[in-house]
Amino acid sequence: MARYIFITGGVVSSLGKGLASAALGALLQARGFSVRLRKLDPYLNVDPGTMSPFEHGEVFVTDDGAETDLDLGHYERFTGVAARKTDSVSSGRVYSNVLEKERRGDYLGKTIQVIPHVTNEIKDFIEIGDDEVDFMLCEIGGTVGDIEGLPFFEAIRQFAQERPRGQCIFMHLTLLPYLAASGELKTKPTQHSVKELRSIGLQPDVLVCRSEQIIPEKERAKIDLFCNVRPEAVIPAYDLKSIYEAPLAYHQAGLDQAVLDAFQISPAPKPELKVWEDVKDRITTTDGEINVAIVGKYTQLEDAYKSIKEALMHGGMANRVKVNVDWVDAEVFDKGDAAPHLEGYHAILVPGGFGERGTEGKIKAAQFARERKVPYLGICLGMQMAVIEAARNVAKIKDAGSEEFDHEAGKKRFEPVVYHLKEWVQGNYTVTRKETDDKGGTMRLGAYDATLAEGSKVAEVYGTTAIEERHRHRYEVDVKYREQLEACGLTFSGMSPDGRLPEIVEWKDHPWFIGVQFHPELKSKPFAPHPLFADFVRAAVETSRLV
Repeated sequence: MARYIFITGGVVSSLGKGLASAALGALLQARGFSVRLRKLDPYLNVDPGTMSPFEHGEVFVTDDGAETDLDLGHYERFTGVAARKTDSVSSGRVYSNVLEKERRGDYLGKTIQVIPHVTNEIKDFIEIGDDEVDFMLCEIGGTVGDIEGLPFFEAIRQFAQERPRGQCIFMHLTLLPYLAASGELKTKPTQHSVKELRSIGLQPDVLVCRSEQIIPEKERAKIDLFCNVRPEAVIPAYDLKSIYEAPLAYHQAGLDQAVLDAFQISPAPKPELKVWEDVKDRITTTDGEINVAIVGKYTQLEDAYKSIKEALMHGGMANRVKVNVDWVDAEVFDKGDAAPHLEGYHAILVPGGFGERGTEGKIKAAQFARERKVPYLGICLGMQMAVIEAARNVAKIKDAGSEEFDHEAGKKRFEPVVYHLKEWVQGNYTVTRKETDDKGGTMRLGAYDATLAEGSKVAEVYGTTAIEERHRHRYEVDVKYREQLEACGLTFSGMSPDGRLPEIVEWKDHPWFIGVQFHPELKSKPFAPHPLFADFVRAAVETSRLV
């Protein structure tokens, strides 16, 4: 039976609960324990799939097709444990399940209430896979005191009460603000946060205190006294140059030891941290740097492309170079020349996205990369834009475009070399979709196989002709244009096993130009960089040496 660590936050949001949870998971693994991490989010959306990236950042996709919070990306990148649908739940999903059961009559006519029905649903979710791992880390979204989070806090209180003593602990993240005027770190916000937590029946066993300044011993003593936490369980968390220094920094601060002490695991196995020492060394010891332009339309919020930025960093680690990322708004050159905005970069990446806004700029970015022989990686919509660019400017299909843009405008303007995907094979089943279907959870989601062409660039990069990658799209390049485009030099080098869905395209006469329909960034890790990103950065390094 797993031991449970419930991670909550207080004072302000965005303190780094997800990062602290992921780093703790990595440290427990380093001591020989198996872990699984999950996220409980209080918002009422069933999942983040229909949210704007400006609202919620990127949507992370699991192998089994769940659209989840971006924190699950942190969990995977730090532990290597593939997340599942059951590792992410929102209030919307919980209430949806409860109401479905009520409609079916599962509650036998009882009045449905937050306690016990909603809290029971949350508890049922928490204990899924209870017998599979040594430690289950459950992060509660938001901050203590949020009205929408109360059912989750009550559920974990009940859960810990119902389990044998010593099987559950609580870890709380807070902020120690620094007042420059008085030259002091203030502990009162942390005291109030813990007081709020205790008022709903939760006593933290470990306190992680974020601070920009070194926390003096006097302040730590005040925290452990007024928050009723052992002195060695008050863990300082300072700003780091890279998030991948977090496991070593938290270990040095004593987080993993404090957690094991709270569970009375003694003597604790010693940690094996060579992997993380190597990761830190690859970040801090580099041989040169490259400049990569990410041409997108959500550039005002970097979290919209979180996994892409991290995967580029992993590619830099693989090549021991620093990757400087510039966010280039595709709309800036929608109607003008792309060259002034893209000259000087060693590589160009066009990520996924939805809707027509900014797409003409992305098409020009693909054209610039093709004509100037700059390494190009197009992901999802980025691949589709590269195909449209090839169709218009090389195959001379003048009105080439995407059916998505016609649907958005409500009128036909383009010859759709990219069309709405109405049918695909998933395992032993054929999935069908209509344009009028609900938007949530109806895309081609999760891991699918692809077959790569022998002798192609991607087969060389992957070192195999059979791959599995994660998808999130409802529009697809139309295979009927394959022959026409391949005659111009754009090779369809990766296809679905049935040969109906293009997965990868590449230009034959280009040093490195690859478009992929899937999202390789979702599977990249600092200790196991994705081969596409590692080779993309390698190609950019070569370009930098030619300039």
